[in-house]
Amino acid sequence: MNDNSAESNAETDPLSQELLRSVVDVARAIFGAAASSVFLLDEARHELVFQAVSGQGENVLVGRRLPARSGIAGWVAMSGEPVIVDDLSSSADFDRDFAESTQYVPHALMAAPLIHGDRVLGVLEVLDPAPQCRSSLDELDLLALFARQAAVALRVVADRRRQADGPALDSEDRTAALRMAEELRRLLESSA
Repeated sequence: MNDNSAESNAETDPLSQELLRSVVDVARAIFGAAASSVFLLDEARHELVFQAVSGQGENVLVGRRLPARSGIAGWVAMSGEPVIVDDLSSSADFDRDFAESTQYVPHALMAAPLIHGDRVLGVLEVLDPAPQCRSSLDELDLLALFARQAAVALRVVADRRRQADGPALDSEDRTAALRMAEELRRLLESSA
């Protein structure tokens, strides 16, 4: 796998797709959110690509692209910093036109970069998190921790594929990746 194209393998690799779907489902559940999504950064095209969506928009957004510097997700991807915006109506960075085009306009969001090493691979967003879903960890710290684990899991899958010289992952590797996602889900639920 080319190090600059984490998103291209995620688009075609069923294990990566399953992993990303697990990430957005768990993030949505942890924060009691209306929706959650993962954007991967396409560095060659300077775009963010919806790779997985849970909740509102899940049937229409996967594969959709937007400029890498667009909206709050773009800011997170470029800065490498997580953010919580409690009132999107007053945010100058919020791309309301894009949100309206998805047929779901959130009121609040949380976003964290998917970082591996010194590279931002993409962004994890949680839309309209429930106020009562508080944890012993600060919400932003919890989201950033979860995003970091998701990025590591994506890199593990990509590295295993590269080591296997392209063939599909064997059942042992698939089981290990899914076990990692399940353990992460349990860890995060126990801290909620």
